[in-house]
Amino acid sequence: MADKRDYYEVLGLEKSASEADIKKAYRRLAKESHPDLHPGDAQAEARFKEAGEAYAVLSDAEKRAKYDQYGHAAFDPSMGGAGFGDMDFGDIFGDLFGGIFGGGRARRPDAPQQGQSIKTSVVISFEESAFGCERELMVPRVENCETCHGSGAAPGTSVETCKKCGGSGQIRQQQRSPFGMISTTGVCPDCGGRGKIIKTPCPTCRGGGQVKRQRKVTANIPAGIDNGQTIRLSGLGNSGKNGGPPGDLLVIVGVREHQFFRREGSNVLYNAPISFTQAALGAELETPTLEGKVKLTVPEGTQTGTVFRLRGKGFPSLRGGRPGDELVTVNIQTPKNLSEEQNDLLRRFADASGEKPPERDKKKKKK
Repeated sequence: MADKRDYYEVLGLEKSASEADIKKAYRRLAKESHPDLHPGDAQAEARFKEAGEAYAVLSDAEKRAKYDQYGHAAFDPSMGGAGFGDMDFGDIFGDLFGGIFGGGRARRPDAPQQGQSIKTSVVISFEESAFGCERELMVPRVENCETCHGSGAAPGTSVETCKKCGGSGQIRQQQRSPFGMISTTGVCPDCGGRGKIIKTPCPTCRGGGQVKRQRKVTANIPAGIDNGQTIRLSGLGNSGKNGGPPGDLLVIVGVREHQFFRREGSNVLYNAPISFTQAALGAELETPTLEGKVKLTVPEGTQTGTVFRLRGKGFPSLRGGRPGDELVTVNIQTPKNLSEEQNDLLRRFADASGEKPPERDKKKKKK
């Protein structure tokens, strides 16, 4: 036993480690070095066996106490130790990994199972995302066969319990290892893990008990939904098995872009073009909102980029809070193709402001 590593060292733990620490460390090492994941790797198999031996001792309070007192000698038969005897590593794997490596107790195949949730998508307009809408969707989903009512057996026949596995869908085997007898669990070869035998399959579903169908579903899309958000419609997914509940339908919502508006959280953004004179002298504008046009007062001397807030004109909150606002950003438009009169007026304005505009193009003046 002189060449054996300390069990705490094997698991990378201190002697004060808790039961949870020991289980977590072994779980990690067993996953990393399990022979099924490294076929033909002798070093990985050796690490796996070493970790298993360490866990078998340190996870048992009585064995751990003996090991802490006597070390490896506590389990050396030549020195009076008790030895390991027959260990059921299948139970260890089952407790830690839920049957990943063939051990543990599997759920009975005839137990109720919830159906899977399914996804679909829908595209709506910007306004529909603000006010909500309804959409009819054609959704392919799995349903229980109407001919056999989900049993998989043809009408007038019955499903038989598999005699080889007794309806569990699994068979247990034992084999000897350096640590004793190891119990493993595998899929029953007679029933394929179903736990039952169907001698005369249903002609509609071919023994599967379920079929795929297109169903029309009405989705109520709430006001305030944003692009990329998902609506969950409970119970409209795939049917369950063995009397289990159905899954859900997840509807992913896409929102088309608007010609004028943009969305930022619950607020609506809008850029309003105004003229130089409107910005300088002030004006009353008709501004579009999600609910129609409203009047917006622009005070004199407004600068380009100024933002005005129209309270409550944004998107409603999905959680029932106050709605967002519409943020109107004004952008002053520079006039083009001025008439002779407009040009003269602006030059007089520039003179009055102490500015010296460039000389006019004589050719343009003649025109």
